[in-house]
Amino acid sequence: MPLKRTIKKKVISKHRTHDKDTGSPQVQIAILTKEIVELTKHLQEHKKDQSARRGLLGKVAQRRRLLTYLKMNSPERYQEVLEAHKLKK
Repeated sequence: MPLKRTIKKKVISKHRTHDKDTGSPQVQIAILTKEIVELTKHLQEHKKDQSARRGLLGKVAQRRRLLTYLKMNSPERYQEVLEAHKLKK
């Protein structure tokens, strides 16, 4: 279930580092976090939707990899992202 274009634009504009930034780790993590929240809501209502569950696990794994990358290359941005999205270390 991809995010609607308007929601995705809002998330990008909130977390971008410059005007044309759509692919920085912070933006990607923000988009994935929003998608994870939406999929979690969906799965609470549709408990037997295994394909959505598999997609959710993939998104969580991708976000974890991006967070690891950010932690290694830019610890200050890593902390900012954790605080902004209320994620655990």
